[in-house]
Amino acid sequence: MDAKIRLYVEHPLGSGQSVPLDRAQAHYLFGVMRQGVGGAVLLFNGTDGEWRAEIVEAGKRGGVLQCNVQTKPLQMPPDLWLCFAPIKKARTDFIVEKATEMGAARIVAVQTEYTNSGRFQCDRLQAHAVEAAEQCGGTYVPEVVEMEKFARVMEGWDPARRIMFCDEALVTSAPSLLSGEAVGPWAIFIGPEGGFSERERAKLNSLEHSVAVSLGPRILRADTAAVAAMTVWQQKFGDWT
Repeated sequence: MDAKIRLYVEHPLGSGQSVPLDRAQAHYLFGVMRQGVGGAVLLFNGTDGEWRAEIVEAGKRGGVLQCNVQTKPLQMPPDLWLCFAPIKKARTDFIVEKATEMGAARIVAVQTEYTNSGRFQCDRLQAHAVEAAEQCGGTYVPEVVEMEKFARVMEGWDPARRIMFCDEALVTSAPSLLSGEAVGPWAIFIGPEGGFSERERAKLNSLEHSVAVSLGPRILRADTAAVAAMTVWQQKFGDWT
């Protein structure tokens, strides 16, 4: 039987390994997807790759799967962080989902001067990242971290991690292409709906490890800019090349 359902689990995976299901996972598999004993499921946990498993116990409140064969090795994304200012709920959800699909290793929420969303539900957004990884065939789930103020993020920044600063002030220019070699880790910075403040722009432009780029001649919404920026970086330095 072919396995069409993918499930993220927080449990070791390996040949013959039994994997217990919690109540929510059991409800999804047996109540929503109508699976039963003998059914096949693809499992991943972010460290052991993807495994085909068979359902050996099925109940309303739990169940047990047994791994039988590895179907994919662990596929780590590039060492790329997406740093963005949270916006409206649905659009923030979109950014997290697409960043996961497009290969971000870490998703960092940054409170800028013009950030107009005071709430950032890290646990809920981490669950969105898990769902996105399940759907896109990934074997790794990026960490979604709690929101921090821009100044604090900059204070603790490792200069070895280069910054691709998406500067809306360059919007009249043609799209800027990154040049050089992808030496070391990177991060992409996307501003809020009102853009970065002059003080924030000055800080990012003052850093030797920061590269200001344009995403084209039109102002993009923050969620669109995140996808566009990751596309530019992946095509130049990432695992799309």
